[in-house]
Order: sequence, then structure tokens, then C-alpha cells
Amino acid sequence: MKPLPAGRQSLAALILSACLVQGCSGIETSPWLDVHLTEEFSRQKADEVRSFADYLALEEQLFAELDAKVYAATPSDPEQSLLRFSPGSASDPRAWQPNWNRSFELPAANPIGGVLLLHGMSDSPYSLRTMGEAFNRQGYQVVGLRLPGNGTAPSGLKYATWEDMAAAVRIAMTHLAEQVDGRPVHVVGYSIGGALALNFTLDALDNRAAPRPASLILVSPSIGLTPAAALAVWKRRLSALPGLGGLAWLVVEPEFDPYKYNSFATRAGEEAHQLTRSVAQRIASRARAGTLGDFPPTLVFKSNADSTVTNEAVVSNLLGQLESNRNELVIFDINRLAAKSVLQIYDRRALTTTLIGDPGLPFAVTLVTNENPDSLAVEARRQLPFTSNVSSTEPLGTQWPASVISLSHVALPIPPDDPLYGQRPPDNDQTLFLGEMAIRGERGMFALSSDWLLRMRYNPFYSYLEMTALNWAKTHSADSAPANMVVPARPNP
Repeated sequence: MKPLPAGRQSLAALILSACLVQGCSGIETSPWLDVHLTEEFSRQKADEVRSFADYLALEEQLFAELDAKVYAATPSDPEQSLLRFSPGSASDPRAWQPNWNRSFELPAANPIGGVLLLHGMSDSPYSLRTMGEAFNRQGYQVVGLRLPGNGTAPSGLKYATWEDMAAAVRIAMTHLAEQVDGRPVHVVGYSIGGALALNFTLDALDNRAAPRPASLILVSPSIGLTPAAALAVWKRRLSALPGLGGLAWLVVEPEFDPYKYNSFATRAGEEAHQLTRSVAQRIASRARAGTLGDFPPTLVFKSNADSTVTNEAVVSNLLGQLESNRNELVIFDINRLAAKSVLQIYDRRALTTTLIGDPGLPFAVTLVTNENPDSLAVEARRQLPFTSNVSSTEPLGTQWPASVISLSHVALPIPPDDPLYGQRPPDNDQTLFLGEMAIRGERGMFALSSDWLLRMRYNPFYSYLEMTALNWAKTHSADSAPANMVVPARPNP
């Protein structure tokens, strides 16, 4: 990552600057919240955007429009020094090469297969870039797709639909299939990208899309959202009434993250709810009809603590419906030693207490957890399908970082050494850092919520996730694995 021109900004300075931006610039009428970027891809443009090359060409026009309508309309002065859309600011993503907000492709000579990376809502291809680079080193042709509405300005999510995103996925999968010439193509879906991966797979099973994925790797997948997501449709409709325009946003916060929106449009919540509901209904329908036997092997990574998507839906809407003995769930538990603290308010154990020791599960479960409640050391305990006992235990040779009680929805695909969201600032002191920092002060000082400041943003056990994902793709070829297949035990990382 190319260093930014400004010196490293502490999060405390970032927050103070964000207060100034919010107070002096009128964030409610900021161009990044209001602009409608007409060069964005939509399913209505599918007749003229037929190939991935066409998609990239349109994306080039889109980012030129973003420059003209947002960056050119945003001041570049000291008060905006941390604003993403202020030209030359510390968080201006155009200063870093490559700009990971854009779609990217990592070619391979004589590829052994293809991998499509699908990021989350309000996110960008940056979140899966490390995993994509790992697959590419193993010989895979990799495409990181920027989903419509993302990677530009938060206002993009006021207009993009999940059908637009699904249409873009079809273009990228067709391209990958052509590049790898019939070799297996795997899909890695993160958050809403997981729901899009499932949607594409169901379309492929219905012969409405191609190729059929060789396997799915889903990270913090949006299988079922919290109940509040269902209310987004009504809030978005009310936003059209005079004086209620603010309802078009679920959250409005200062924009200082170069690769993720801090503000979240109500329309995005509505689209996510509609997509996850559609996917769940289609899977349930196939399960009732007994036609899920050709569904590709699916590996799911999930944090036991996740405030964005429901844990129960991973089982009830997906893994519990699929063919037996072919799928696996990896759960990153809470820190059981830290959980003993009197400061703990609640413990999201539902997923572990429901699954661990249940002999009726048709899928394998791996629990990444403390070796014992009095230790920070971490191990992976694997439970095979239809068994109640741990079949293997792997010490991971690492431990929970001090003061970390759990992972989060956003943490799983981010390695500890990530230069932006990681455990510690990089050696280069000219790089913006939004990772782990201890911030203290008086109430009311911060423009950002305490939830944002406290949320875990990297995965201390990322190397285990990456190794497991690589082994999963290597194990599964283009054809569905036989129904009685058991994935072999993995070596220590």
C-alpha cells in the first residue's frame, strides 16, 4: 500500500476533526450523501454491459463522475484533513495504489481454478483483498468484484438494488469461467456477499446462470438479519414525505474510512432484507422438494458475537437444510477468560450451546476457543457430523490479545497485520491507521458512537481462517463431492 502524503493521524485527532466537519459543513446536505451517480452499473444496463471488460470500462466512467461531482465539490482545508472525500486528505483513497474501492483481477499463469470475491454492503473489495492474494499465490485466477452502490459515495446505496448486485455477479462469474477454461470456480462471500453467492448458486442450479460454483466459502454471511432490518422498507418509504428526508438514512456519521462507508442508507437495509429472505425461501423450497443434493459444498465462518446477522439463521436457513456430511461451520467463540470479568454485560453463547455436543447436526462444526476458561491460548475443536464428541483438537499456537472479549461481524476477513484496520500501526508513520487504539476522554467529546470505537476490526486468528479456506477449495473440485465425504483433519497452522 502506497503511503499517504499526510502523517499518521491518531484516532483521537480523527474524531476531533470529524466533529468540526460535522458541525461546520452541514453533513446532512453533503454531496456524498446526496449525489446520484448515473454511471453506476444496474441490471437495466446489462444489455450494453455484457462482459467484465465492459463492467470495468463503466466503472472507470463512474469514478470519473465521482471525482467531478463529489471530490471537486468538497473543500480541501485543515478542517477536512481526515474527510474521505476531501482531495488530498489523509483518508482520500485515490492517494493509495491500487485503489481497493475498485474491482480488481489477479491473473495466474495456467490457473488451477478461479475464485470470485464478493464483499459486504457499504464495503469495498479491500475487505477480501488479503484472502484473494492468498488464493492467487496458490495458482487461482482471482476477481474481486466491486458491487454496485459500493466503493464510491454512501449515496450509492440509496439507489442500488440487490438485483443490480446479482447481475454484476453473473458478469464476473462468466468472465472467470472463461479465464480458467472449465476449471473449478469457487465463490468467497463476505456478509451480504455471502447472500449473493447463495443467490447465484441457486440460479445456477435452476440453469439460469453459469458456471455452477465448485464450492462456497462464506464469511460472516448475511443469511438472516436482525428483526429491525424488516422495518427498513417502511422507513425508506416514509423518507419520501416532506420533512422526513432524514429517514433515508439508518446511520449518518463522518466519512473518514477510505474503504468503507460509515453512513448507511435505509435502502441498503431494505435490499439486504429482501435478498436474504428470497435466498432463505428458495433454499427451504428446494429442501422440501429434496433437490439440494447438487448444492456445492459450503464452508461458513461465523463469529459467536455478531450484531449484524443472526447466528441461528446459519443453521436454520442454510447448513441445517443442505445435504449431510458435505458442509462445515467454523465458529470463533468469545474470549472465555475475558468473559469471566465482572464488566461483562451479556454473553452471546447461543450458537455454541445449541450446536456443540448435538449429535443430530448434518454438518461438521469447528469451534475456535480458549484451551480452557483460565487460559488465553486458543485451540480449534472439531466435531464431525452426527457426533456429539470432539473428534480432533488443534492448538493454534496463538492467544487472545489483551482486553479483547470477542470478534465481530466486520473482523473475520481482516488479518492482524492489516495496515489500516490491524492490531498495531504499520512501521511507516505516514499511513492512516483505524485499527486497535486505546482512546479515553469525557462523555460527549466524540462524534462517533462508543460502539464504533469498541468494535473489533481484525481477526487475531485470521491465519487459521485463511488456511482453512485454502484447504477447502483445494479439496473440492468442480464436481460436487460425494455425499459420504468427510473433510480430512487439517494440519496445525
